[in-house]
Amino acid sequence: MSRRRDAVVRRGLRHIRRAVREQPRMFTLALLASSLYGGMTVASAYVIGEVTDRVLLPSFEDGATTGTALALASVAILGVALLKILGIVGRRLFAGIMSYRLQAEYRRRVTGQYLRLPLSWHQRHPTGQLLSNANSDVESAWFFVAPLPFACGALVMIAITSVALVLTDPLLALVGLVVFPLVFAANVVYSQVMSPRMQRAQQLRAEVSEIAHESFDAALVVKTLGREDTETGRFADRAQELRDGLIAVGRVRGVFDPLMEALPNLGTLAVLLIGAGRVADGAIDAGGLVSIAYLFTLLALPIRAIGWVLADLPRALAGFDRVTPVLEATGETPYGPDAAVAGAGGAAVALRGVGFRFDGGSRPTLEGVTFDVPAGRTVAVVGPTGSGKSTLAGLLVRLVDPADGGVLLDGVDLRRLREGEVSTQAAFVAQGAFLFDDTVRGNVTLGAPMSDDDVRAALRVAAADEFVAALPEGLDTRVGERGASLSGGQRQRLALARAVVRRPRLLVLDDATSAVDPAVEARILDALRAGGTPTTVVVVAYRQATIALADEVVWLEDGRAVARGTHEQLLADVPGYAALVRAYAQAEVPA
Repeated sequence: MSRRRDAVVRRGLRHIRRAVREQPRMFTLALLASSLYGGMTVASAYVIGEVTDRVLLPSFEDGATTGTALALASVAILGVALLKILGIVGRRLFAGIMSYRLQAEYRRRVTGQYLRLPLSWHQRHPTGQLLSNANSDVESAWFFVAPLPFACGALVMIAITSVALVLTDPLLALVGLVVFPLVFAANVVYSQVMSPRMQRAQQLRAEVSEIAHESFDAALVVKTLGREDTETGRFADRAQELRDGLIAVGRVRGVFDPLMEALPNLGTLAVLLIGAGRVADGAIDAGGLVSIAYLFTLLALPIRAIGWVLADLPRALAGFDRVTPVLEATGETPYGPDAAVAGAGGAAVALRGVGFRFDGGSRPTLEGVTFDVPAGRTVAVVGPTGSGKSTLAGLLVRLVDPADGGVLLDGVDLRRLREGEVSTQAAFVAQGAFLFDDTVRGNVTLGAPMSDDDVRAALRVAAADEFVAALPEGLDTRVGERGASLSGGQRQRLALARAVVRRPRLLVLDDATSAVDPAVEARILDALRAGGTPTTVVVVAYRQATIALADEVVWLEDGRAVARGTHEQLLADVPGYAALVRAYAQAEVPA
């Protein structure tokens, strides 16, 4: 038990050093301001003692005092008070800046990691957990920073006080200073008891966030299937667990906080009881006792500041323990030294023995896939569910890397291209069109410096210009979260325009026109091929109307490219292909 307690204390001290090392300038300024406050707090006690000895007691003895004495006493009290105010303002200002800078910096680091890590890593971590890591966990990790300079200044204040107490009366100093080791011991025990409870509470916060995110994301499914009560119950159960966990935390704090409040007051009471006898014996004067008692009264808040830091450390360690795995995660996509091949028109694409297996998969998703896509051609990839079509589409734009073989762009392996080169040459439109809560223009450009003429040209290619022109504010119309104000086909066309506006040499469509009627789809593909610089298009498709527009078709089955040819050739030569295409065609015929 003692070894585990020591581990918590050591980790807490390392975390404090980490915070200071990250923001040394702000911490130094906050510490200086806090030390000023501490020094003036000690000074105020002695000013009160001197005023007692030189002004108050003589006035009681003589029955009168002078204006000069009152003026000097007032100036001394006000001067110390103003310096204390300056210390308080500086301490709070710089400590707040330090705390929020640390939170902002670590949120940037966490989200930067999210963007660097491959999709396979994201697939292993729930979105709710990732949101919690970037928000509440980061906040918890640095929540203790706000009172940290105050606590460090309190240590300076305690050191000054200890020397002053010893010089004033060693016996009273010994009595009073017993409080400080008691405070430290209480906090060590508190940290040990609180740490597992805070870790549990942080985990439950993430799980509540995860369930809420899933429920909001699947609102359409929940409502259409009438599962509101089930989702509400699932959320309520976890929320109640979080409530119970936070109550357990509150119970520990409920014992600890009054104890921390009581210890300085008990020290003050002990000093007064023993000090009264010392005054009666003539060992010290009344002013000295007043100074010491008042000083202990003022020490209550700084001692509490030390308690605040120590009380928040278990929560901080719990939050940082959840953030650290993200910051230390490996698997970033490696990049090579090569620039993209310069060229106009479509890019030539080749797959050479490509194999891929998802983490934990019992069989390969793709195995030995080899075929070429000549520059400027349109190739349809067709296959039954689970044949690896979407995985293949992701490999073509390097969302994932193959385990075996390679994907070549104009003869260069994608893994040898420098960072950002693939995205300048290729664009990908996924099956599910994601739109931001932004304007039409913002969703097409995503903040890139593109003119409205370029945006309108891309909308024309995507057959989206007519419905955008009919929107209330045209390009400036906000589409709502995930494009809620648009139909499925309109969302797909805006997503396609987003890809087209970048003039990619390779365009990969993963069933990206499934919500568009065949006539509009034909217009889109014709526009892509009729451009001044024809784009190479690889389209994952199942509709016969889409497949028929392609120059060639690649048939995938069980993760292998088993046939290639024109639509008519595969209909005649590949029974599985013919059965699949005809089944979809029959399903599309209205009843």
